[in-house]
Amino acid sequence: MKAKQVLDALEQYAPLPLQDSYDNAGLQIGLTAEQEVTGALLCLDVTEAIVDEAERMGCNLVVAHHPLLFRGLKSITGQNYVERCVIKAIQKGIGIYAAHTNLDNAEGGVNYRIAETIGLTNLAFLDAKPGTTVAGAGVIGELPMAEDELEFLKRIKALFGVQCIRHNQLCGRKIQRVALCGGAGGFLLSNAISQGADAFLTGEMRYHDYFGHESDLLIAEMGHYESEQYTIDLFAEVLHRQFPELKIVKTSLNTNPINYL
Repeated sequence: MKAKQVLDALEQYAPLPLQDSYDNAGLQIGLTAEQEVTGALLCLDVTEAIVDEAERMGCNLVVAHHPLLFRGLKSITGQNYVERCVIKAIQKGIGIYAAHTNLDNAEGGVNYRIAETIGLTNLAFLDAKPGTTVAGAGVIGELPMAEDELEFLKRIKALFGVQCIRHNQLCGRKIQRVALCGGAGGFLLSNAISQGADAFLTGEMRYHDYFGHESDLLIAEMGHYESEQYTIDLFAEVLHRQFPELKIVKTSLNTNPINYL
């Protein structure tokens, strides 16, 4: 399987033009277009251990959600993990590709998967991209039946394997209309409020954004990594559907840098 074929399949599902202006999705460390892909290792974050795992599993392509390279490098001397990953990947002949906000913003992308896991229906983008109804940030939808807010939080915790959910004050709300955004989604809080959401669920948001919304809606954070864990499944489904013969390996490593005591 040629590298270009594999990357084209990913970009057909999550086109690069859908990424946000600050982002750096796409091929970050080459394979050449005509190079054969021996296997694809799928992960959220690229670390040195991930590159080692790719080599160990016979995969010369890493497909990640979070880009290894967000900003330009002025030197590559191995002084931090990003530089060391670049050196190691080049030495081992392993390509690195990222589908980040383009996957977040795509119809059927990360936020849709979160919504489906929760059981939301009548899905729509929370902030649709101008000129299109098939791309945007966040998702809003409805539960089949209203739930008590505490039971809703407990169910989210169990569904996503979350050790700790942070939330604002419980006020006895009934939760049915739910807005959500995986990762750092605090920028969509006002959209959730204006569209009548009973709850806003995200990976992480800023402390001060909680203030003043006690009577507006339930706000809950499940953790950045935890909210985006299904990106690996999305990658696997896209690649397996297009290339059933391609070796596809889901990482066995938990790259979440945040721990709970």
